[in-house]
Amino acid sequence: MEVHYLSRANEKIVMNPKKSGPLGEARRLFPGMRLPTLALGAIVLVGWQLVLANDPPGLEGLDKLYPSLDALYIDLHKNPELSFHEEKTAAKLASHLRSLGFEVTEHIGGNGVVGLLRNGAGPTVMVRTDMDALPIKEKTGLNYASTSVYKSDSGESVPVAHACGHDIHMSSWVGAATLLAKAKDRWHGTLVFVGQPAEEVLQGAQAMIKDGLFTRFPRPDFILAVHDTNLLPAGQVGVIAGPAFAASNAVDITFYGKGGHGAVPHLTIDPLLIAARAVVTLQTIVAREVNPFDPAVVTVGTFHAGTKRNVIADDAKIELTVRSYKPEVQKHLLDSIARIAKAEAAAAGAPREPLVLVNPNEASQVVFNDPVLAARLTTALRRAIGEGSVVPATPSSGSEDFGLFGQVAGVPSVMLRVGAIEPGEFARATAAGQTLPGPHSPLFAPYREPTIRTSVAAFTISVLELTGHPSGAPQ
Repeated sequence: MEVHYLSRANEKIVMNPKKSGPLGEARRLFPGMRLPTLALGAIVLVGWQLVLANDPPGLEGLDKLYPSLDALYIDLHKNPELSFHEEKTAAKLASHLRSLGFEVTEHIGGNGVVGLLRNGAGPTVMVRTDMDALPIKEKTGLNYASTSVYKSDSGESVPVAHACGHDIHMSSWVGAATLLAKAKDRWHGTLVFVGQPAEEVLQGAQAMIKDGLFTRFPRPDFILAVHDTNLLPAGQVGVIAGPAFAASNAVDITFYGKGGHGAVPHLTIDPLLIAARAVVTLQTIVAREVNPFDPAVVTVGTFHAGTKRNVIADDAKIELTVRSYKPEVQKHLLDSIARIAKAEAAAAGAPREPLVLVNPNEASQVVFNDPVLAARLTTALRRAIGEGSVVPATPSSGSEDFGLFGQVAGVPSVMLRVGAIEPGEFARATAAGQTLPGPHSPLFAPYREPTIRTSVAAFTISVLELTGHPSGAPQ
């Protein structure tokens, strides 16, 4: 049987599965797999090996630069900082930009960093990275795993890890800044490199905008970002046109009851039971009230009640995350949550209505990738790193505050996805119908070299496309 795929030069290649070449290498790495999966593995191997072995136009110097990016990545990974506490992280990014000749301003919207590199008349392109980490204990077993522990804003000691890949984003951002600063004969315009704090709490973008991001600095014509993903193998870039990340709200509900001894529950009104009933009933909103063709999520993430097994508490609290892609759907979800909470309390004879709080500080809007810009970047990236290395991606019910930048500035923006899983592992998991650990998992461990290299390529090639030299050739 013959297998056809496209090489980086876009010519059709015919492979015999019993012979050497990408498919033969895939057969060696993934023994026993059926041919369709082997073909997938071969395509993935071709894509990321080309990025490793051949610097496409505009990426000359990446090979020499990579060791320093790897060192930066490991340093950032070992030393994560929580949202709004990114002091050392921001200082490192600022230092790298200054060494490249950027005009750097620090402490925008907290620990935000803005670096400007002017290179004559031309478009202004904003390139954003996020900087903060998560309150998660890393369980990857890596020899550079984070062991950091921080005091949270509430005074609690919490483990901290870059379990969302912001260390990948930052290292790649520095790599792109370095290549572009050293190749000013290939582009014209102004680069605005933005290091954003507090993405994980969905507050950093708004904080930077309020602090004058678009008034104190050149207003961009385009805005770019990347986000790593476990849903693609390392070496692939995923592009979404249109809605890419969901709108999000954080909802806290406190139920009130009448506490007492656990041995005489008939003399109490149990708020834990009210809350438990609400948790179950809330699941009917998406199942029975939302159009099946409209994405929606209602998840109860925490349940807090009681202090001792034989004590019925006076109150119980649950915390929810709510996601959708349409404003009218999001409103319906929030209204239904409040309705159900109040109804469950009333049904139990609670002494007062529950307190339903929609936290305005933990809200985000839909991240919308401009379709025209997405198509333009897809063409440029395929031309540079290979047809099979740039693929359509699927929208996520995860949330990001990146979209706020484009909405407020009124300009096209795109967040690209970059695969972060070792290709062999990805092919094996795909064949077995499994999903490997991804962002926000304590086990998430990006396959760092091809992931960083591909992220640098995604940033750099995109900027070159938008600043007038899509081929990367000197003018």
